[in-house]
Amino acid sequence: MSQGLLYIISAPSGAGKTSLVDALVSSDPSITVSISHTTRTQRPGEEDGVNYHFINRPAFQEMIDQDAFLEKAQVFDNFYGTARSSVEAQLDAGQDVILEIDWQGARQVRELMPRHISIFILPPSRTALRERLTGRGQDSEEVINRRMRDAISETSHYNEYDYLVINDDFDTALQDLATIFRAQRLRLAPQTRQHQALIDDLLQD
Repeated sequence: MSQGLLYIISAPSGAGKTSLVDALVSSDPSITVSISHTTRTQRPGEEDGVNYHFINRPAFQEMIDQDAFLEKAQVFDNFYGTARSSVEAQLDAGQDVILEIDWQGARQVRELMPRHISIFILPPSRTALRERLTGRGQDSEEVINRRMRDAISETSHYNEYDYLVINDDFDTALQDLATIFRAQRLRLAPQTRQHQALIDDLLQD
């Protein structure tokens, strides 16, 4: 069985990353999204082990002490982290694994997992980004302005990634994303591992 590939996908808030990733994963059973650990309170409708692995702070700290995270971050009063063991187990099982993380988390993962593919997703324009953030109808103007500043800061790191996808038309962006995954599977090394018997047979004298 060929080993899966690790994908880092980042985007500013409002770029549509989660919707694209959900659509991609639902169309391809060989792709999975890593489930993070968090210390934040479980919200109504969320499932432990599905949305997040919900743990308390002492347990999170113990994982830090054991160097168990590929990446970790503090967001306000809560901690989030990606467990290295679960990601490696999924990769060993032949699954392609997506990490939905920001640029800071991506930098941490690059140091520990140099064999990866990174993708950055952008909205088609600043106007479209503001419209998407405003369209949620949940935030004040002050919050939206702060999210815009955060989005611009996140976007400034786009050039640290291997691929850039513009989410203007959703179906086109989804096809672009799927094409990246397909192209990686057709590279020489994974194709050779998968079809070694065929290659050996064709090369027999």
